[in-house]
Amino acid sequence: MQLVRSVLYLPASNPRAIEKARGLNADAVILDLEDAVAPDMKAEARAAAVAALTEGGFRSRLGVRVNGLDTAWGAEDLAALSDLQPDFVVAPKIESPEAVREVAGRLPAGVAVWIMVETPLSVLRLDQIAGAGAPLEALMLGINDFGERMNLILGQDREPLKPWLATVVAAARGHGLLAIDGVVNATGDMDRLEAECRQGRAFGFDGKSLIHPDQIAAANAAFSPSAEEVAKAREVVAAFATADAEGKGAIRVGYRMVERLHLDAAHRLLARHAAASTPPPDAPI
Repeated sequence: MQLVRSVLYLPASNPRAIEKARGLNADAVILDLEDAVAPDMKAEARAAAVAALTEGGFRSRLGVRVNGLDTAWGAEDLAALSDLQPDFVVAPKIESPEAVREVAGRLPAGVAVWIMVETPLSVLRLDQIAGAGAPLEALMLGINDFGERMNLILGQDREPLKPWLATVVAAARGHGLLAIDGVVNATGDMDRLEAECRQGRAFGFDGKSLIHPDQIAAANAAFSPSAEEVAKAREVVAAFATADAEGKGAIRVGYRMVERLHLDAAHRLLARHAAASTPPPDAPI
């Protein structure tokens, strides 16, 4: 099972951040060429991303967020990646399935596409966009851009955002994609980060976008199954393995009735637990 509990953005123009990222315990690292890079640094950041991909040495899955194809830099970003093999490329401000396919068509075979859901049109067309097909792999909610364009006032409970949190997860699940929650801008507010991680997990997200290495541990913990969840899942699996459960669609486990769909969910949770419990490999040389 591929975990994306912690997805860390870092500016591709920051060589110290890139070097540090090679040893971090994030599930995925994104070299950002878009929002985190000033216009006069775009070419330098692109060259640095190419160098980092060529050199390798990352223990995390490694992606690149390119600039949009409607900008002066997007086509050059994708051209620079055409002979490389990042694990995925993040495309910003996608508003149609055709835009997904245009990005995918400029990438080498085997490179997954993750898209940013960050405009009103993107959520209104999300079923079509999420159904664009391979190599689309993940939907990432871009809270900052979306909130600004929607004129939302977001407090710590993210109340105005809740319908869209559910919409992104529903589209991802309906089309077999990963769903990744948006960032917390207050990097020093760990209480808020932990609260948003718990909320994102409750809504069904697979992980959270991060903008500082100090946020990784909280995201990994929140999006990993708890000891209580693991115990209950094992109880369900054990109960369905008994002779009494053979041929039955629903059985009693303790004080609750469970069905075969709960057995499937238990197996998925235990697979996630096994993946989360596996020590991260040392960064390859």
